[in-house]
Amino acid sequence: MEYKVIPFTAMITRDDSSQSVAAQMQRTIDSNVSEGWEYLRMDSVQTSVAGTSGCFGLGAQPGYNTSYNVLVFRK
Repeated sequence: MEYKVIPFTAMITRDDSSQSVAAQMQRTIDSNVSEGWEYLRMDSVQTSVAGTSGCFGLGAQPGYNTSYNVLVFRK
């Protein structure tokens, strides 16, 4: 069995509704299903982004935690 994981971030404006997010997700799922993949689920992946020390400490930026949504498919 093969698995495929792709990032998913919906792009909306202030005037869009949850329907716009759902439509974007549906298009992504449909596109992959047409290629023979079966949609399994949406997951959230959390990760840490390392900070930078900058040059002699100038411009240093602290690390931070972030999360991404991914869609999981299988064949």
